[in-house]
Amino acid sequence: MDLTPAAEALLAERYLLPQETPSGLFKRVAGAVDTPRSKEFLTLMKELYFIPNSPTLMNAATSTGQLSACFVLPVEDSLQEIFASLSAMALIHQSGGGTGFSFSRLRPSGDPVSSVSGTASGPLPFIRVFDEATTAVKQGGKRRGANMAVLACSHPDIMDFIHAKTGGGLSNFNLSAGFDAGFFRCLDHDRPYELVNPRDGSVTETIEARELWHALGSAAWQCGDPGALFLDTVNEKNTVPGLGEIEATNPCGEQPLLPYESCNLGSINLSRCVRKGELDEELLQTITRRGVQFLDAVIDANRFPLPEIKEKTLLTRKIGLGIMGLADALILMEIPYESDEALRFADRTMARISRQAKAASRELGEEKGSFPAIEQSIYSGAMRNATVTTIAPTGSLHIIAGTSSGIEPLFSLAGTRRIGSRQVTIIHPLLKKYLDTHHSGRDILAVVKRTGTLASAPVPETIKELYKTATEISSDHHVCMQAAVQKHVDNAVSKTVNLHEDAGVDEICRIFMLARTLGCKGVTVYRYNSRKDQVLSRGCEMCRVDV
Repeated sequence: MDLTPAAEALLAERYLLPQETPSGLFKRVAGAVDTPRSKEFLTLMKELYFIPNSPTLMNAATSTGQLSACFVLPVEDSLQEIFASLSAMALIHQSGGGTGFSFSRLRPSGDPVSSVSGTASGPLPFIRVFDEATTAVKQGGKRRGANMAVLACSHPDIMDFIHAKTGGGLSNFNLSAGFDAGFFRCLDHDRPYELVNPRDGSVTETIEARELWHALGSAAWQCGDPGALFLDTVNEKNTVPGLGEIEATNPCGEQPLLPYESCNLGSINLSRCVRKGELDEELLQTITRRGVQFLDAVIDANRFPLPEIKEKTLLTRKIGLGIMGLADALILMEIPYESDEALRFADRTMARISRQAKAASRELGEEKGSFPAIEQSIYSGAMRNATVTTIAPTGSLHIIAGTSSGIEPLFSLAGTRRIGSRQVTIIHPLLKKYLDTHHSGRDILAVVKRTGTLASAPVPETIKELYKTATEISSDHHVCMQAAVQKHVDNAVSKTVNLHEDAGVDEICRIFMLARTLGCKGVTVYRYNSRKDQVLSRGCEMCRVDV
């Protein structure tokens, strides 16, 4: 097992039990699922071909036993139900999971509350209560929890929600405005859009659709939040429509779920599937099939934090197999990320993974039985899992695997990560390998350490193109890459459109619309240096990344 110093530090800080080695961790995880294929699962993890989500690594074969990363909880319009969800959130965070909520059912600010002869406070104060509670509860005692708050764009408090993070605060929440088809009809025809009280369905006011859309772009320009969640697209692609409409996602947006559903994720390290400059399709097929088998077995090994979550999860048995290391795989094949060839490769590769993942789930369905809600699904034959594919951000997993994050381009070619009490300086390993053979390697490295890019370095243009970083890549290409992969993903794709500092509000609004037009289920942007608490920065001298 070839671990980087950053991977060793992260495993020791967060994942390893007392006196446990990295090999021991993977052996513990593989043994916890207890199937005839456990030895094969162990090999996949030790070779860094496939890694499951963090709660599985942390909690497998422990007294906690909670192995899922993604949860959605309901928030209904009563004080008792709101605080029941708050309690459930705390339990999930304590066990290492992340939570998503739709606050769209809460009556708006100022609405009458007849039981107390008063008025409602609206969704935002309750979101702040959830945020404060998250600060007090660390995930598994090792990290702070993460949340997603969704508010329907038709909610009367939508403008306050859009601006909720522009002045800071809500540090434990990502925000997404949930859009319906009716909004876009109004936007396309420049018509007013109705805001509706969820308590009784009454129209409280109308607002110009373009005003709301511009406000969303302006807020995202200022702080990166909210993102746009296209709920009509999400539900058009819902594989189990008979169970109701999806209203929310997990914290990073890649997992749309019904209330009380959970999902466990795992990612294929695509860069490890490149041999001699070409994709090893046979290896990728094996990892894909074993990944589905592993994730399905995790459902049965799981200890769920609430009986409602166990019931809803077992009803659909959703899993999310995805990829990480796309950017590194492209470099190994000498394909620039910002190229049509890269889009074609991502499209073909994800289509191949989807076919094999579904085939594996069908075989499991024939062997062990389909998920119980299959009669309410889009499937006509055997299928073990209602969903099989997801693209997660792999925030920590890609560090363990020593590869690039999810389907993202490289953010910086050099940086410093703070992992617990340790500072680890990282130079991208493929670039370092190139520089080691270059006569001006030391001079180039100095530029990379200072800027994080090759833009001003004395290297050929072909190398600059190959190692382009996220903010050097056009915003349109970011969206096109997300859309190319989304075509073959059951759930959704976590991807950030990273923008240069001088990007404008109109560009952000255009990006949001392009994402919708190309079939994405949601979209998130971040303009470099738009927030004081920015987590990632370019170059070693200014960079500090807390993981």
